[in-house]
Amino acid sequence: MPKSQGALVRKLLVLALVGLVAQLVDGSLGMAYGLTSSTLLLVAGVAPAAASASVHLAEIGTTLAAGVAHWRFGNVDWRVVARIAVPGGLGAFAGATFLSAISTEAAAPWMAAILFTLGAYLLVRFSRPLRANRAAGGLRSRFLGPLGLVAGFVDATGGGGWGPVATPALLVSGRMEPRKVIGSVDTAEFVVAGAASAGFLIGLGTEGFLLPTVAALLIGGLIAAPIAAWLVRIVPAQLLGATIGGVIVLTNARTLIRVGGLPGGVQWLVYGLLAAGWLVSIVLAVRALRRVRRARATVEAATGSGVPAAPGHAAPERSLPLATVEG
Repeated sequence: MPKSQGALVRKLLVLALVGLVAQLVDGSLGMAYGLTSSTLLLVAGVAPAAASASVHLAEIGTTLAAGVAHWRFGNVDWRVVARIAVPGGLGAFAGATFLSAISTEAAAPWMAAILFTLGAYLLVRFSRPLRANRAAGGLRSRFLGPLGLVAGFVDATGGGGWGPVATPALLVSGRMEPRKVIGSVDTAEFVVAGAASAGFLIGLGTEGFLLPTVAALLIGGLIAAPIAAWLVRIVPAQLLGATIGGVIVLTNARTLIRVGGLPGGVQWLVYGLLAAGWLVSIVLAVRALRRVRRARATVEAATGSGVPAAPGHAAPERSLPLATVEG
């Protein structure tokens, strides 16, 4: 095999591994496929616009499969999908057009800043339990519309972010069952990925899509899907979320530090502080996980295994199950 072909095969294998890792993360946390894929593609030297375009084109296939699965399991609220998908698609189209119009040099720090922020969000989110707080009433278009618009724009310009922005907002509202939040956001993401791809197609042309990269990401994601379904039973969401959040933060901090032109000593100080914050987040995640398990054990001991608490006796607050996080 010629050297050029061997190098191409190795590159595609690495990209397939990127897709596999990203799908493992997304399948285990319910979010961060775009964040993980885009971050790793940027590290591999892919231009920001091409990275986001390729990730979103691959997501058309992955989100379609996920949406069909959620529909078959009854996890989709089609009213919410209709109200959030269209604004999300408009935001994604605008974000893709914006990212396509700016230079690679200008896009790199912009994209790194968004990914850094979302990575920091993952650190904070998974360092504490997410409380369930069901409220009465449905979600209104005046809430879902702006949410979809912002989440779609962030998703396209940052190479990911639909799930990290949209899902927590719906969960915190307390007006939907967690499984409905998951299914609705994931199903709506098909429209977002398609709109973003259309925006990149107009802004970059067909050459903006790295089709071998798209194919490799998609193949890796499809291979990882059943593995992620098994992994979700083994690895606690809080620990995995805090770990991945730290990787995204440190990786994108490198770009921001380079753009900022910080002296060598200051760079290492910043890296040290970020690493310390990452360690603290993991410790807090472990403590939160233990606290939740103790609370569940107490409830089971008081009411009998698998028997809900008696009326009038509220169970302790608990973190939502692993599957309540989507993106």
